Amino acid sequence: MKENYRIETKCVQGAYEPKNGEPRVLPIYQSTTYKYDTSEAMAKLFDLEPGYMYTRLANPTNDMVAAKITMLEGGVAGVLTSSGQAANFFSLINILGAGDHFISAATIYGGTFNLFNVTMRKLGIEVTFVDPNASEEEICAQFRPNTKAVFGETIANPSLDVLDIEKFAKIAHSHGVPLIIDNTFPTPINCRPFEFGADIVTHSTTKYMEGHANIIGGAVIDSGNFDWEQNDKFPGLTQPDESYHGAVYTRDFGKAGYITKIVAQLLRDYGSTPAPQNSYYLNLGLETLALRMERHCSNALKVAEYLQNNEKVAWVNYPALPDNKYYPLVQKYMPKGTCGVISFGVKGGRKKAEEFMNSLKLAAIVTHVADARTCVLHPASSTHRQLSDTELVECGVSPDLIRLSVGIENVEDIIADIEQALDAAFSS
Repeated sequence: MKENYRIETKCVQGAYEPKNGEPRVLPIYQSTTYKYDTSEAMAKLFDLEPGYMYTRLANPTNDMVAAKITMLEGGVAGVLTSSGQAANFFSLINILGAGDHFISAATIYGGTFNLFNVTMRKLGIEVTFVDPNASEEEICAQFRPNTKAVFGETIANPSLDVLDIEKFAKIAHSHGVPLIIDNTFPTPINCRPFEFGADIVTHSTTKYMEGHANIIGGAVIDSGNFDWEQNDKFPGLTQPDESYHGAVYTRDFGKAGYITKIVAQLLRDYGSTPAPQNSYYLNLGLETLALRMERHCSNALKVAEYLQNNEKVAWVNYPALPDNKYYPLVQKYMPKGTCGVISFGVKGGRKKAEEFMNSLKLAAIVTHVADARTCVLHPASSTHRQLSDTELVECGVSPDLIRLSVGIENVEDIIADIEQALDAAFSS
């Protein structure tokens, strides 16, 4: 496919290009194994020559969809995982081991915070959480000799903090480590972090990319720009892998080395591989991603403006509002739009927030976020419930915070539902 095609065209026709007489729609390769005529042909696959031997490692349907997301992000190689959580874990564990350290923005999704703060610590990997709005000097002071990566979310879930990507890239690169960005909320339609210095991008494809709350999935994409051989911090990529007869990923696979290592080691050993049918559904979602993101963002802006002018609402946080503190960063990194997620609080605190949510009729209370249907959640009692009060503050989650994921329904219907729920909450 031509590189100069616009991103909307790549969403629809990227990566899969059927030849004469082949299926027009990407097929589902629903097979665990692949047949070869000789043992020699099979043996070459175990020396990491291109091809397919077992779907836990690679599958044609999965690979085509990964290639499309890689194309959308402007990367050189990518891989799908069974969940966004797996994608974030793999992006780090691919270059970290026991005794290593990394830095993360504190305002990240509660599940990711717990992964970093609890589970990865049990593996001997330490994390330091930093305020994303801290100065370069304050963040640099948290680096250690064993620091191997910096992590952040383009738009934090659910605090909606906007990361200054160039600042964090500068800090990471000055210490010889990569910047890993979870780009789930804006998607590559609204932000392409590689253009601002990020090295690795992850996604929960469960969200806007698939867009219909049908499947769980994740993706890891490599920009191909980070020099893994500039120092001795990444021996797993630059030294022989004895489990593959001494293969050296940076030497043998060049810019695809980082992703090849995820496939060859992590999918092999952890098995967090998506089902081909899930990847098929993901591809269907990608075909309409550009259209849906435009609608999500336009609807969310109108809803945010309505909430901002409602006397029953205590505060509204939506980065695309001109008076939002992150608006300058939005103009820099996401001028076409941010996402469909709004956070706000109603007057009367947590009790009124719960009454408001219980009175909604169109919007549903669900754990999910960022699909076609408008939904709502109280993070402090759900997705972030496992965090202490101190950790909630670090994540930017107040007790009264309501996360509203604005769907693609008619915006007047969404606003009418919010209005009747606010009226019901304050009439009691």
